[in-house]
Amino acid sequence: MSFVDFEGRSVVVTGAGGGLGREYALALARHGARVVVNDLGGTVDGAGGGAGMADGVVREIREAGGEAVACYDSVSTPEGGQAIIDAAMDAFGQVDAVIHNAGILRDRSLSNLSPEELDAVIDVHLKGGFNVTIPAFRVMKAASYGRIVLTSSSSGLLGNFGQANYGAAKTGLVGLMHVAAIEGARYGILANCIAPGARTRMTAGMLGELDELLDPAQVAAMAVYLASPQCTHTHEIYSAGGGRFARYVVGVNEGWFTPDGPASADDVLMHLDEIRDIGTLHVFDSGAEELALLRRMAAQAGALNPAG
Repeated sequence: MSFVDFEGRSVVVTGAGGGLGREYALALARHGARVVVNDLGGTVDGAGGGAGMADGVVREIREAGGEAVACYDSVSTPEGGQAIIDAAMDAFGQVDAVIHNAGILRDRSLSNLSPEELDAVIDVHLKGGFNVTIPAFRVMKAASYGRIVLTSSSSGLLGNFGQANYGAAKTGLVGLMHVAAIEGARYGILANCIAPGARTRMTAGMLGELDELLDPAQVAAMAVYLASPQCTHTHEIYSAGGGRFARYVVGVNEGWFTPDGPASADDVLMHLDEIRDIGTLHVFDSGAEELALLRRMAAQAGALNPAG
């Protein structure tokens, strides 16, 4: 018996024809989910397409006794994103969770990055996140329930040489997740990010001695949990890979406050130790909470106008 149970639930997984997405889809089906296996069937750089990859995963799920349908639309357009959600509604009548996993790579050092290589990656990763999340959010809002899982990456959260386009797109998805979590809270919609580390077509030849350890099956447990009814956390970023599971946090320290009007560059230089000190780190749930910290510090310094 599993405590994580998707009985009666449907889940959309983008980029589910191979690698991480395939592992997610198979694991979800084992937990009782009805799965929309979305995959364009293209190459790692986004070229081409075909039904074979998605159909293969659907076949695996059905042969194991699960329920799944294939969808071949691209996440890179609003029309494609809507079609993916429509496929779930047509097949299962509901969308309980979305895992946006679809991605491509066009790695290039910053000075050599072309506009086309930038746009292609942004379109699939970041715009793809919007294109699937927006129609799914509408369905979830009407149902007063939903789980949204967006895929970030250490390449964006921490940086990685040659992946400016990919890293920026993956960090942009964190921003989308934060807002989806805030706006979805009143409707029972939870949103989180997963930053996976795994051996896939996209990471071939990049992982060195960790290649064997970073089995994509090692990541699926976290993705399945975040998409499940048993998940009660929202607005968070999780790292998963190689048997290690952890949480990323975006923190802000108390910093330095000047009560004496606009600070000068010299003031900043003289107070850098306070500005950079992470001993007073706060993890906020919204930008409004950071403003509350500013309000408190200003009040303590006597810098607030009582009439304001």
